[in-house]
Amino acid sequence: MAESETETPRTSDYELAQRAAEGDRTAFEELYQRHNRRVYSLCLRMTQNVTEAEDLAQEVFIQLFRKIGSFRGESAFTTWLHRLTVNQVLMHFRKRGVRLEQTTEEGEVPVQIVKGTENPNAMPVVDRIALDKAIGQLPPGYRSVFTLHDIEGHEHEEIARMLGVSVGTSKSQLHKARMKLRGLLRQQNKPK
Repeated sequence: MAESETETPRTSDYELAQRAAEGDRTAFEELYQRHNRRVYSLCLRMTQNVTEAEDLAQEVFIQLFRKIGSFRGESAFTTWLHRLTVNQVLMHFRKRGVRLEQTTEEGEVPVQIVKGTENPNAMPVVDRIALDKAIGQLPPGYRSVFTLHDIEGHEHEEIARMLGVSVGTSKSQLHKARMKLRGLLRQQNKPK
């Protein structure tokens, strides 16, 4: 028998999620092994802090354990997990903002400035509409790789398999997409 005939097909994330929802710890562990790097990477990108990212990644998997039964398979598991991760990080930022909030002696809450927006001319925050417009202007190959890697959190190896390209092509197209996006966003932000 050929080696490929003896291999069992890889269990889908949906099937693992269904089994994990029924209490199968091995299925949950498999989901963790498949996706922990992606979750951690997303947390790290959003927080820019290794310790916070590690803590948040653990919190994401605790939430996943609690909510796995609510995954219905209407979207890809990775998309659902990405949204769960983003929500967890945003909730962390909100909680941290509330904890850092102080009141004056008169009981008033002072105006808070979000870090990074002190100087509106140098704000790192990108307008979502401008970003969506710029992404729409990317060539299809660049747009696909950018979306799969930077938005959905897939690794280059996965992207290469999905798009039928080499890992090097995926990395190259991502780099070119980011450079093109920077240029497009600069053009949109120029005063008219």
